[in-house]
Amino acid sequence: MSEVVSQPNSIKKILPLILATAIFMQMLDSTILNTSLPAIARDLKESPLNMQNAIISYVLTLAVFMPASGFLADRFGTKKVFIVSIVLFSLGSLFCAISQNLTHLVISRVLQGIGGSLMTPVGKLALIKTFDKNELLKAMNFAIIPALIGPVLGPLVGGYMVDYLSWHWIFLINIPIGLLGITLGLKFMPNYKSADVDFDLKGFLIFAAASLLLSISLELFGDLQNTTPVLIVFILGFLFMYYYYRHAKRDESPIFPLNLFQVRTFRVGIVGNLATRLGISSVPLLLPLMIQIAYKQSAVTSGWIIAPMALTAIFGKSYVIKILDKFGYRQTLMINTFIIGTLICLLAIPDINTSLYWFVPIIAILGFFNSIQFTSMNTISIADLRNFQTSSGNSLLSVNQQLAIGFGIAFGLIVLKIFENTDLIHGEPHNAFRYTFLTIGILTIISGFVFRRLHISDGKNMKSKES
Repeated sequence: MSEVVSQPNSIKKILPLILATAIFMQMLDSTILNTSLPAIARDLKESPLNMQNAIISYVLTLAVFMPASGFLADRFGTKKVFIVSIVLFSLGSLFCAISQNLTHLVISRVLQGIGGSLMTPVGKLALIKTFDKNELLKAMNFAIIPALIGPVLGPLVGGYMVDYLSWHWIFLINIPIGLLGITLGLKFMPNYKSADVDFDLKGFLIFAAASLLLSISLELFGDLQNTTPVLIVFILGFLFMYYYYRHAKRDESPIFPLNLFQVRTFRVGIVGNLATRLGISSVPLLLPLMIQIAYKQSAVTSGWIIAPMALTAIFGKSYVIKILDKFGYRQTLMINTFIIGTLICLLAIPDINTSLYWFVPIIAILGFFNSIQFTSMNTISIADLRNFQTSSGNSLLSVNQQLAIGFGIAFGLIVLKIFENTDLIHGEPHNAFRYTFLTIGILTIISGFVFRRLHISDGKNMKSKES
C-alpha cells in the first residue's frame, strides 16, 4: 500500500527546489556565522568568547523543536507548517541583522532556530509523501545538494561579506531566499495531514531534554580544561534517552515508536549516519583550522582551499543514481565509506613545507564521494518505512543527523586536543592535525562495516524508473 498522493507534474518539478531552498538557508546559516563572530563582537562591544552563545542558542533550539516536526505537520498540514517555519526563520534573520546587543542577537537566533527546526524535516516529509519510491531517489538527490555545499560555502561567503560589506549581510542574505521559498511554497507545496494524531507530550519533553543535554555537552566538549561538568551533562543526556526508551515501551502512541527500529534499513541508516559522520563532519572544520593555525594563512584562503568540495559534490549528484542502480546500496555504502576514510587519511601526508595546493585534489575527490554517501544514507533510511511510520521516522532521522554533525565536530576537536597535549607532535601544531586526520580516517573506514547489515536486495524499490 502506497502513501504517495498523486500530484500534478508541476508540483513534482518544483517541490525538490522548495526543499533545496530550505536546506540551503539552514546549512548556510549554521556555518556562515563562524568567520563573522569577531566582527560582530567588535560592533556589539562584546568579548568574542561570549559570541559563542549566538551559535549555541541556535543549535539548542534545533535540538528541542525538531522532534515535534512530524506531529505538527500531521496535525496542521505540511504546507501551513512549512510556510510558517520559513516566515519565522526569515523574521529571525531580519531581527539578527538589526540586533543592538548580544541579548537581542541570541533571542533572534532562537526564533531562527524554531523556523529551522521545522522547515527542513517538514519539506522532506512532503517530498517523501509526494514521490513514489522509484522517483524519490532522484528527487532527494537534487534537494540535498545544498546540504553539501552550504557548510563549504558558508565560511567563504561569510568571510567576504564581513571584509567587503558588513556582518549584517550574513543574515540579510536569508530574506530574498526566504521570500522565494514562501512564494513557491504557497503555490506548489502540498498540504498533507493525518486524521488520527495524538501528541505524546511526555515523550516529547523527555526526548527534547535528551537532545538538549546532548547538544549542550557537544558544544562544551571543545573545552577539555574542565571535563567533569561536561561529562555529567553528556551522561544525563543518555540517561534521558534511556528514560525515553522506557516510556516508549509503555506508551500506546509515543512520538518516536520503537517499531521504527524493527525496520532493518532504518536501523542501519540511523547507526550508519552517526558512525560515518564522525569523520565526515569534522573535516570542513579541521582543515580550515589547520590552514590558518599551522600554515598561518587567512580565513579566506582556507575557504578557497575547501571550496572545490562544493563543486564536486554537485558533480557527484549526476552519478549517484547510476552507481546505486548498478552496485546496490550495500556495496555502494561500504566501498564509498572506505574511500572517504582513506581520503581523510591522505590529508595527514603533507608536512608543514608541502604546498597547500596538495590538499585541493584530495578535497575535490572527497566532495564527490560525500555526495554519494549522503544521498545513499538518506534514502536507504526511509526505503522500507510503512505509511504510519513516515512522519515520525523522518523527524527522528532529522534529529539524528543534527546530533551526528555535532558529534563529528566535537569528536574532531577532542582528538585534536588530545594529540596537542602529547609528546608525539614534537612541539609542531601541524603534527597534531596530521595525527587527528589519520585517527578519524581510520575510524571512518571501520564505520563502513555498519553497512554490512544491509542485504544485497535492500533499496531495490528505490531504483529509478530510468534504470
